Amino acid sequence: MKISTLLQLTAGLALAATPFITEPAAAQANKKIKIGFVTTLSGPNAAYGKDMKNSVELALDHLGHKMGGIPVEVIYEDDEQKPEVGKQKTEKLLQRDKVDFIAGYIWSNVLLASYKPAIDNKTFLISANAGPSQLAGTQCSPYFFSASWQNDQNPMGLGMLLNQKGVKKLYIVAPNYAAGQDMATGVKATFKGEVVGQDMTKWPDQLDFSAEISKIRAAKPDAVWIFYPSRWGVQFLTQYSQAGLKKEIPLYSVFSVDAVTLKLQKDLALDTYFGLFWAPDLPFAANTKFVGDYKKQFKDTPTFYGAQSYDAINLIASAVVATKGNLKDKAAVQKALEAAKIDSVRGPFKFNTNHFPIEAIYQQEAYKAGDGEYDIRTISKIVDNLEDPYAKQCKM
Repeated sequence: MKISTLLQLTAGLALAATPFITEPAAAQANKKIKIGFVTTLSGPNAAYGKDMKNSVELALDHLGHKMGGIPVEVIYEDDEQKPEVGKQKTEKLLQRDKVDFIAGYIWSNVLLASYKPAIDNKTFLISANAGPSQLAGTQCSPYFFSASWQNDQNPMGLGMLLNQKGVKKLYIVAPNYAAGQDMATGVKATFKGEVVGQDMTKWPDQLDFSAEISKIRAAKPDAVWIFYPSRWGVQFLTQYSQAGLKKEIPLYSVFSVDAVTLKLQKDLALDTYFGLFWAPDLPFAANTKFVGDYKKQFKDTPTFYGAQSYDAINLIASAVVATKGNLKDKAAVQKALEAAKIDSVRGPFKFNTNHFPIEAIYQQEAYKAGDGEYDIRTISKIVDNLEDPYAKQCKM
């Protein structure tokens, strides 16, 4: 079923906007809203940090750089993709800058290292990407919210897609760190066939997958599923095609093809299967505005990292508005965040009891858009209202 059929009833719908409070009310609360934003702004993955920063700035533009009439300041910090650096930058934002909220975090291992300082400080932390299972379950907190997904969710959708495609034998390859482990668990949770092989590769140093590809060839699966973001995704698709396996064994993935990697992957990404909770062409009013204005301002297509960051800023704004800027009332802030009265780029938005979104997952494909450019489009909805499996372990 095509996406136009699936979404025609919801296209253009937006959740009711919450009106801004007046300046006199704001004056009685914070004089400035300070948000710390931790992401990767240097090294080979800086493009994603830049995309997130661009999206934050676009969200602020759309808000008039105020939340409920109160000026907003965002302090950006570079985690260098290192857990210890991310933790140091988080502590700096909390202790020196005295931020009201902290957000960002691409990598699960960086978020896990930075989590406790923020929670112990009773500062609300809004993840704009990473969604480790621990924080959705036993280590959930009233002070933690995800504006993205729990790591298992998108792979769970791909497991369902594998079933729909009639795959009986699957080979899994993913990096051996918190997110990779969760992702592999997610696809296995819903895939009904046999997993004939699984390799968890060294992270982040391994960029040669020839040994894993040889094992795939020998196992002769019906399909291969991978999770390799950024340059690792470029490398895997390159080596998989060079080995001649792309034509022999269908490739399924999550977070391995996006607006950044596609510039390098090009034809390598064509005729592969992937899916996510969001795509640039989802026809919701907030998404159309976000993608359109992003392209005008930054002359590029945003990635899901940016989409999540845009939602994170609007989620924070909804809490400031609802509490009239009284951020000292932590219970009221928590209640406002849980209500999630935002116009999300993914359409209707709601949280589960563990503060992770319940959301749809869509099948997507890469295609040639003309003039030598490539783009991503939505094919169908795989599943609606998908919950992560850890909420029942969360005691709040």
